[in-house]
Amino acid sequence: MDPVTIGFIAMVGFLLFMFLGLPVPISMLFFAVFGILLMRSPTAAFQAVASDIFQNFSSYTLTVAPMFGLMGFLASYSGIGESLFNAADKFIGHKRGGIASSVQIACALFGAICGSIPATMGTMVTVAYPEMKKREYSVSLSTASIAAGSSLAVLIPPSATMIIYGVVAEESIGRLFIAGIVPGLMLMLLQVFGIWLWVKRRPEIAPLAERASWSERIAALKKGGLIEVIIIFLLVIGGMFAGWYTPTEAASIGALGMLAVGLVQRKINFKVLSTCLVASAKLAAMVFFIITCGALFGRMFTLSTLPRIMADFIINLNAPVWIFMVGIVIIYFILGMFIDGIAIILITVPIFKPIMAGLGYDGVWFGVLMVMVLILGGLTPPVGLNCFYMKGFCKDVPLHKIFSGVWPFVISIVIVIFIIMAFPSLTTWLPTLFYGN
Repeated sequence: MDPVTIGFIAMVGFLLFMFLGLPVPISMLFFAVFGILLMRSPTAAFQAVASDIFQNFSSYTLTVAPMFGLMGFLASYSGIGESLFNAADKFIGHKRGGIASSVQIACALFGAICGSIPATMGTMVTVAYPEMKKREYSVSLSTASIAAGSSLAVLIPPSATMIIYGVVAEESIGRLFIAGIVPGLMLMLLQVFGIWLWVKRRPEIAPLAERASWSERIAALKKGGLIEVIIIFLLVIGGMFAGWYTPTEAASIGALGMLAVGLVQRKINFKVLSTCLVASAKLAAMVFFIITCGALFGRMFTLSTLPRIMADFIINLNAPVWIFMVGIVIIYFILGMFIDGIAIILITVPIFKPIMAGLGYDGVWFGVLMVMVLILGGLTPPVGLNCFYMKGFCKDVPLHKIFSGVWPFVISIVIVIFIIMAFPSLTTWLPTLFYGN
């Protein structure tokens, strides 16, 4: 049996097992071994497994993920998310839809120190959702604004999703981080604008509230966590861009900074620190295992020569490039409705990266575009994972109520996707400015 046929069978089998409910990493591992065994030998297959496990679990580069994870866990317990929301609420919460808009701003700022959607969502559900219920906001607006705002955490650096993409695609994590800043800010502003249009059309879903005094605003700003976020962001991201240290060292500095903030504010004690360390260790084990299985599957796929054949076929069609880009965006959108973003990256990057390189597209730009489309898929039915996360936090809210409120945010994401597709330089000029060509 020729390698191309084996690769095709392995891909179909993997997809079948995945949709039957077998965990994605296990499916990848099984068919990676299956494919390499048939194309090479049993000895080669098991040597590849042993080699990849050792390389990934002892990788210094991969420690960036659990270290940024630890930074995010410490941020969740430090109370910064609550302080950021309260400060934003004092300034714009009195406007119609102001609390929902405050969530977008707070999520963007909290995302600068926490690259996790569930952690950001859990924080905002705790502090913002009760406030929206008290002011009689509609359930759809309340839940959808938190689900959509939390998505900003994987676009604004540091982003766990971009770290995984950077490792799998062999792209600079620093470039990916800085490339997500402009699209992240654009999306935040468009989501605030979408909320404003929605409540202007239906004012009953977001009643007006009492305006805070300037003394209350200044007091909230002083203890709002904004100064801490700016300092940590500049230390972590700014220092990394300046070349002072590597992404892994930046993550360590960020975790230490968040620990210091929590200790000074007396929000973190030994018990909380132990909980964060255990959660970070679990995250490391999960990330390393997933990446190892993905690397093995990618190796098998490369041996089959399928990616090269597909890339050559698409390039030789000589069709307009935008047709391929729209097709890839649609594929990512559909996958994002059913599968977790990390799994999608591991499945698709070995296939699409050679195609993008052959078409002359920048790998960093493609990574940002992919994250944007995954965010879109995570909000749309039938299986928008972010909406299911939200349902898990707000068990009393029917799922259809959450889905019914996501459409203004979906439109905002679609607009940003088309903008960065039409103007790739929006994502590449900052990395070029800091790192050069």
